[in-house]
This record gives sequence, C-alpha cells and structure tokens, in this order.
Amino acid sequence: MRLNILITASEAVPFAKEGGLADVVGILPKFLKSQGHDVRVVMPRYYKVDRDKHQLRLLPGTLVVPMGIIGEMYCSVYEGRLPGSEVPIYFLEHEKFYGRDSLYEVDNKGYIDNDNRFIFLSRASLELCRMLDFAPDIVHAHDWHTAAVPVFMNTLYRHDHYLKEAASVLTIHNMQHQGSFYEGAMDVLGIGWQHFTYLGLEMDNQVNLLKGGIYHATVINTVSEGYAREMQTPEYGWGLEGVVRERSGELCGILNGVDYEEWNPEVDTLIPATYSAGDLSGKAVCKRELQRALGLPERAEVPLIGLVSRLVKQKGIDVLAEALPRLLEMDVQFVLLGAGEPWAHFYFGGMAANRPDRFACRIGYDNKLAHQIEAGCDFFLMPSAFEPCGLNQMFSLRYGTIPIVRATGGLDDSVHNLDSGNRTGTGFKFWALSAGALFDTVGWAVHTWYHDKEMIDVLRQNGMAERFTWDEAAKKYDHLYRHALQARLGATRFAEIEKARRGEEQEQQEGEGI
Repeated sequence: MRLNILITASEAVPFAKEGGLADVVGILPKFLKSQGHDVRVVMPRYYKVDRDKHQLRLLPGTLVVPMGIIGEMYCSVYEGRLPGSEVPIYFLEHEKFYGRDSLYEVDNKGYIDNDNRFIFLSRASLELCRMLDFAPDIVHAHDWHTAAVPVFMNTLYRHDHYLKEAASVLTIHNMQHQGSFYEGAMDVLGIGWQHFTYLGLEMDNQVNLLKGGIYHATVINTVSEGYAREMQTPEYGWGLEGVVRERSGELCGILNGVDYEEWNPEVDTLIPATYSAGDLSGKAVCKRELQRALGLPERAEVPLIGLVSRLVKQKGIDVLAEALPRLLEMDVQFVLLGAGEPWAHFYFGGMAANRPDRFACRIGYDNKLAHQIEAGCDFFLMPSAFEPCGLNQMFSLRYGTIPIVRATGGLDDSVHNLDSGNRTGTGFKFWALSAGALFDTVGWAVHTWYHDKEMIDVLRQNGMAERFTWDEAAKKYDHLYRHALQARLGATRFAEIEKARRGEEQEQQEGEGI
C-alpha cells in the first residue's frame, strides 16, 4: 500500500550536515520513494543552502506560522529535489531564524533562540501540508529539533483536515540532546499549560521538547537495536530513561544503512587506487600514499590505525588521549582527522608534533581525506562513550579496514568480535570505557597483525562481505509506518484505507497498461 509520508528534520545531506541525522534524512526518502511511497521532506534554508546551486524554486504565496504568544510569523518556501531522485524537499526561508552561518550554535554555545527556531520548524512543517494540499499518513520527525511535531499533532492539529488521520513517528538519533528550554516556551508552543506536567513536557522546571515528543508520538524508534535497549538505562538515558521505558512497547531500533554508491573501494574516485576483496593490491597503494601525504614513514609492515571523528567526549577521545602515550610505545602508526573541543585540538596537534614518526593529525573535516583514511588504514578505531548507530565502522568493513570499537549501540550491533578459536569475526571489541580497556584491545589487534596474518585476512574478507543497505532499512521503516498508522486509526479504519489505496493503485496500473 502506498503511503503519503512527510519527513521533517533540521538537516539533510547534501544541503546541511552536523551529524548522522543528516545522512538518514538525505538518503532514506529515496529508498522509500522506490517502494512506491509519496515522500516529501522539509527543513530550514540555512545560509549554506545555496538556492542557485541546488536549483531551488520559490513556491507562490507565503506560509503563515502561528507561534503562540509571539503571534503569526511568516516564511517563504523553496522547492528542490534530493539529488539523484524525484523526492521533493521543501526549504523554509526565515531570515531571522535560519539566516546564520551555522546550524545550532556559535563558539560552542547553542543559539539563545533555538527554542523558537525549532518550534517554528515543527509547526511550519505541519502548516506546509495546507500550502501543498498534501495529507500525510505519516509525519516522521527527527530528534528534539522536530519533537514538537507529535505534540502539535496530538493537540492543536488533532482535528485538522490534513492531519486528523496521520500517525507520528519520532526517530531519536541522540538522547543526550533533548531541547530543554525555559518554561516560557510553553507560551510559544501555545498548546496550553496543562501539558507542562511530569507526564508531559516538564522536566526539572523546564520545557523538554524531546520528552514531549516521546510521550506524544504514535511510535518511536532509534537507529540501532542496541541503542534502543541502552536508552532505557540510566547510563544512556540522560534522565529520560523512565519515559522511554514507559513507551518501550512502541519502541524499536532500525540500523542505518550505508550509501554504497559513495562508500565503495571498487569505484571510489577519492582514493589513490581502487581495490576489491578479490584483489587488495590497491589497498597497499592507498596505505603508502596516505602515509606519504601525512608525513609518516612509508612502512608497509607497520599497522596503520585511523580515526575520523568529532573530537568530543561522546566519541571517547578523552579515553584515547589518556591511552595514547602508551599506545605509541607500540610499533604502530595513527592518523586522526576531526574537530571539536579546543583542548583536543591542542593535545592531538601537540602529539603529532612530538611523535611525527607514529602520529599524524589533521584538525577539521575533509571528505576526500576521510575516504583516503578508510582505504589506507589497516584498522579503524572508535572508542565511543555511546554511539546510537555509527557509520564509520560500516564504511571500514566495506574497505577492508578492521574496526576496533567499544561495544555500545550500533557499534556492538554491526561489528562481530574476533573469535580466534573458530576463526570468525569482523573486528575487535571492548566493553569498559577506560584507557586500559582501549589499550588492551588495540594491543590485541596489533598482536594479531604481527603474529597471525591469516586471521587478519579472514577478518578483512568477512568485513568486506558485510552489507548494511538502505533498501533493507527502508523495508523496516515501511513496516514501522504501517504499524504506526494502524495504531493511530484502529484496525477497521486502517483496513478501509488499505483497501481503497490498493484499488487506486490497481486502477492506475490498468490505465498504464501494466
């Protein structure tokens, strides 16, 4: 059955990206479209979204957005397409809120009006349905930025012509960021103070948008099965674990996929030489060229360990920093690419200056270099404190670069630990978030490199055979959407809609002579 799906989020590749959220929103709709669904995407038009470059078309009229005590606000709407697809994406242009160089913060501090900016996005996304004359079956919101969408749908839009039969899906990409603001945000939401309760949006005398979204969404999901379990615990729930447990009957984990058109060593144009599982000679070339480019000694025999990451505590870089002096006593080489907390820039930059024979560091983000690290390294390190899904470990597997990961969230789901007795596995895992555990596991990998090359070959071949496809993820989202719609409407009304849609699809096929 074809579904009408509206996806609303704060970012999407290739237009604007801060994290994995953008990858999901920029790629998943294409695969949903290929299943026959009518999918639309809506996000802000930040300064970095160039109207000419992306061939955006201004829609006629002005979108009027009620903003509670503030009153009505207005925005223009531009229409484009997700690259390589016919999926329409709508950009909300509001200079006051989105005419900024960065998405969420400046100087590592969130914009003071982030509450209004994303309440506006949430409500404008729903008002857009009227402008487009589009009645969605599913409104799919992502993270705290659009978590007010399910709240609005259950309150102000409960009887709206376009939304009264729509179900809401809330995907949580990171529980740490919840959209917590002063209580006056209730007046901007305009849903009534009766919802500012412990069983609503109130948490610690503030408005918590993610909490409200969790309570109000028809169903909730996250980006791996492991994280779906973890977010119900105090260690990973960031104070909302009890709320998630209350909704656990409507919670599931769906592992993100990989865009193998971009991340494929057989056709990657950003690496010095292509290669495959059947012929790894190109990988040796990639390693040598990476060492040369970063000023490391060109040694084929030494294990080269890579890390591409935001340099923040979530990614375990504090643990890496503690372990690094001992790690560099081994006969290894490290390359690091990333940016984040200022102390990390100085620390890792200083380490590269002190140990140029074994450690190379580039502060910032460079997509070409990220591809070259995946292709040129022998191991890829991800010591995350928590990782809802993670993508680099999946890229690494495809590139024959063996992951060394902390067993958390999507890392635990997607990497199989080495079992030397049975000669199975795809990588190396550790559980304790400590410098000692990290050191021991890297040591295990390095020992295997020097003393069991056959096992290294097995790990590489196993990893390169793994596939985490968006096609498979999209099928799971299709199932989730149907479950949500049936839960929202009841079995009888859902069956009526399903029957009507199938009849429409059959008539269309007959009209096209299929």
